[in-house]
Amino acid sequence: MQSKEIRRKFIEYFVAQGHTHVPSSSLIPGDDPTLLFTNAGMVQFKRVFLGEETRPYGRATTVQKCLRVSGKHNDLEQVGFTARHHTFFEMLGNFSFGDYFKEDAIRFGWELCVDVYGLDPDRIFATVHQSDDEAFALWQRVAGLPPHRIFRFGDEDNFWQMAETGPCGPCSEIHYDGTGKAARRKLTREEFVALGDEGRILELWNLVFMQYDRSEDGAQRPLPKPSIDTGAGLERFAAVLQGVDSNFHTDLFMPLIRRAEEVVGRTYEARSPAGVSFRVVADHARAVAFLIADGVFPTNEGRGYVLRRILRRGKRHAWLLGRREPTVVAIVDEAIRAMGDVYPELVQRQEHIRRTTASEEERFLTTIDEGMRRLDELAPVGGKGGKGGRIPGAEAFKLYDTYGFPLDLTELVARERGYTVDIEGFERAMEEQRQRSREAYAAAVGPVDREALLSGWVEVTSGEQTWVGYDDLAVDTEVLAAKLNGSRVGLQLKENPFYAEAGGQISDTGYVEGDGWRLEVAEVARLDGRVAVFGTLEGRFKPGPVRAVVDPRRLDTQRNHTATHLLHAALRQVLGPHAQQAGSLVAPDRLRFDFTHPGPLTPEELEAVERLVNEWVLRDAEVRKEWTAYREAVGRGAMALFGEKYGETVRVVAVPGFSLELCGGCHVRSTGEIGLFKIVSETGAASGVRRVEAFTGSKAYEWVREQEMRLRQIAELLRVPPDQVVRRVEALVRERKEFERQLEDSVRRGATDEVARLVAGAVSIDGVKVVTGRIRVAGKEALRALGDRLRAQLSSGVAVLAAELGDGRTSFLAVVTEDLVRRGVRAGELADLVAASTGGRGGGRAHMAEGGVGDPTKIDEALGQVPKIVSSLLPRSQ
Repeated sequence: MQSKEIRRKFIEYFVAQGHTHVPSSSLIPGDDPTLLFTNAGMVQFKRVFLGEETRPYGRATTVQKCLRVSGKHNDLEQVGFTARHHTFFEMLGNFSFGDYFKEDAIRFGWELCVDVYGLDPDRIFATVHQSDDEAFALWQRVAGLPPHRIFRFGDEDNFWQMAETGPCGPCSEIHYDGTGKAARRKLTREEFVALGDEGRILELWNLVFMQYDRSEDGAQRPLPKPSIDTGAGLERFAAVLQGVDSNFHTDLFMPLIRRAEEVVGRTYEARSPAGVSFRVVADHARAVAFLIADGVFPTNEGRGYVLRRILRRGKRHAWLLGRREPTVVAIVDEAIRAMGDVYPELVQRQEHIRRTTASEEERFLTTIDEGMRRLDELAPVGGKGGKGGRIPGAEAFKLYDTYGFPLDLTELVARERGYTVDIEGFERAMEEQRQRSREAYAAAVGPVDREALLSGWVEVTSGEQTWVGYDDLAVDTEVLAAKLNGSRVGLQLKENPFYAEAGGQISDTGYVEGDGWRLEVAEVARLDGRVAVFGTLEGRFKPGPVRAVVDPRRLDTQRNHTATHLLHAALRQVLGPHAQQAGSLVAPDRLRFDFTHPGPLTPEELEAVERLVNEWVLRDAEVRKEWTAYREAVGRGAMALFGEKYGETVRVVAVPGFSLELCGGCHVRSTGEIGLFKIVSETGAASGVRRVEAFTGSKAYEWVREQEMRLRQIAELLRVPPDQVVRRVEALVRERKEFERQLEDSVRRGATDEVARLVAGAVSIDGVKVVTGRIRVAGKEALRALGDRLRAQLSSGVAVLAAELGDGRTSFLAVVTEDLVRRGVRAGELADLVAASTGGRGGGRAHMAEGGVGDPTKIDEALGQVPKIVSSLLPRSQ
């Protein structure tokens, strides 16, 4: 039975039993920002189980996209090594929200397995919680299962919970004897466990009897209505129904493995070490495709980091298979082809998925290439007479830390070249780095003395603090508490208009003025339940009425904050839903917005984003702010940021028809107040994260005026009107290129003569041409170009030159032709040995390398040693 038929029959059966077919939710839990990924079918029904939400149906069935790579459910490191573990998988499930309970759940499970899928009833086992006598009896009465095929287990095996808190309950699992032999006799509990560990008895389906809500203190409170949550892995059912020994040998994975065979040029052998890598690539390609389709982008934190880790782990295993080109992208294409009819979002976003995957693979390959160059120096082919050696742990860690070169790749390459790796030294270096990071963080942040911040306050007036800063920038109020000791004076105001930094928006400044005194507010901080302002006190504080005034620059901050929301919406509209906020700064003088995207925006994309924001500014659209239930806000499509903690009631800031976000910051009343929006820079903030900086209002106007002034100055220098500046610059560029071409031709003719002179002076060492000499060149680029021509002219040979560069420095250059590289002569090792004769060091690639000169008086002596050094590097067998 093919996987498509297994899915279809599951849904058809439960719809016939009165269930509503609910489509799979996203891998990103939209209504639960505390959960990294959807890891079970019940996630989209969590609020229903908690009684916080109602649905128009009491029974549901789904085929849910799931990912288990973090937290309590993390299968990443097992993938490929076992027959059942996966990152991405599909969970078949049926759910009851206070409708039916244990008896019907057991009956449905039995009927589907036996009557629909045709499994042998004599090969089915069940497990129940050790205290669940009811389920034990129901399996006998409803399914006719004999007692010796029902086993009791404790909380570890038969009590299910989605996370540390939330819905949970005892469960009953359906197991199947894949061999047909175990069920022929009565098994002890220990034998049943052992056969399960061996994979001969396979867990198929988990029926969770959802009865409790577990709180943070560990207490289990009954849910409003006992409910049912079941989950069965499609991949496991497919393995049983297709009669194969591994999920990876089903029709869900074999097309991907076959495609991997074509790409890497090797045959899949299940029991070989390479078989692990094939399985990893196939599994991870599915996860990558679905994560990117659901809006995740490779970054260095949160969900993006998980995606990057999965993708690079897949590429690492492709490398282990001998593939040095982008590989995962080809398998991702196959995954889209195989599953696109079931999950149309894969097809709709195919080009974005391919582009993102390929870009990330190429970036990782670059780090591997850089690491390989260093590894060539540490463990050269044929080094130490072909006997190899040991790569120090500190060097292996440097490969990992500096070049992103995985340790297992270092071990693989070292083993191929006859070297070993100091693993213990690597682990010591890793721990030392962690310790340095901890110390650096502590030094940068400093000790946080929360007690000192909270202590020393003197109550001035009783009452509660009220935040009025959304509407008022100047208020008459009273001081609730004061902190007068020390250099930093603090006040807590009864009506507080000052915003404390949060959500990217910086704190307000301003002043608080009383009878005979004034506090210049330089800092605003959140204390336990209140906000305090701090600054320098002029005069002598005394209780009484005060005037609190926020600096008018807050209006500029509000312009920038609303513009940030418009920018976010515009980026998602122009670039796609993967462009998600990764950080922001909202200040009076500028805004900065970080977002996920694979590479620099094109000028056309930047122009489109800027134009779209300004169109909404010109519309003078109302900016609506309202408090509403979190679930309702998310249901309306409000953007909730992962990692932020939201209460039951949230503030929604909306520009109807364009932007909708959860936000507690300060905003303009209508978009027209922004005045003008101007992007002034777009750069990289981190791998896979771009950064836009922009101005609004008067600051944007000043920036445009400054650009106009510069344009006039350039026009004056070029002696043309401003509208002809571009044409004049283009003409100058053409003239410069022609001059450079003529100069390059002249240099090339001279370099050709120089190369011919050097080659003519070559000597033969053990049948190998060896060239040495002194030259003068303009710089490093000219030196390398000359080295390329020299290597081509030699055809077969070695050259070491001492080059006097244009800046007065002298450098060694070593080149080796391809045939000698294959015989074990490496330019990096040669450059290092020659440079060492002067007290310098060298290194580089196998074909070309450079060395520094220690003592310039020893250059001629070093060049004289080259023939002897080359002779020592040539294999004796030659």
